[in-house]
Amino acid sequence: MTPTARETVLGRIRDALALAEPGEVTVERAYRTGRTLPDQELLALLTDRLVDYKAGVRTCTADRTAETVAEVLRERGARRVGVPGGLDPAWLAAFDGEVRQDSTDVPAPLLDDLDGVVTASAVTCAETGTIFLDGSPAQGRRALSLVPDLHVCVVDLSSVVAGVPEAVARLVPERPTTLISGPSATSDIELERVEGVHGPRTLEVIVRTDV
Repeated sequence: MTPTARETVLGRIRDALALAEPGEVTVERAYRTGRTLPDQELLALLTDRLVDYKAGVRTCTADRTAETVAEVLRERGARRVGVPGGLDPAWLAAFDGEVRQDSTDVPAPLLDDLDGVVTASAVTCAETGTIFLDGSPAQGRRALSLVPDLHVCVVDLSSVVAGVPEAVARLVPERPTTLISGPSATSDIELERVEGVHGPRTLEVIVRTDV
């Protein structure tokens, strides 16, 4: 009986492992870690990177979260908004549109009916302008942040760090991690930037400066 392609690939992997030297391999990690920057420098660096990636950025204090979220949604014309099950409902208190709480029972294709989604975030790297979502209750499942065309992401300044090593150190390895650096974008065959191919066409980031 002719083996399937899967069986052939797995067999080659087993053969390679059998030839490999036993024991753990120590990987040298000589990159810089533990870098810190003052809050205002972190905010300026993060804003510069996000704007360069064509994301919208605005700041607010924690007590103005609801007003700022509503302002962004109104400016973007969003009327039906999805939220993770663990998101603070007070964040949508000033929004006069429809709010749909997401759950795993909702098929991913139905998320396309939403005008946008509002989530929290786990940690953010200022140097690369990258926001990390880890599937926590206030961030929701990966599909929720990828299918709707607008993503409004709330970032607490206290969760912003200087570089990638500092960001990764704050993550829980067992959690599913989604990395966001601006709106989803790629280049077509003529190297023209095309947005919204693999995720939201529009990213709006709200940085809460006193949290």
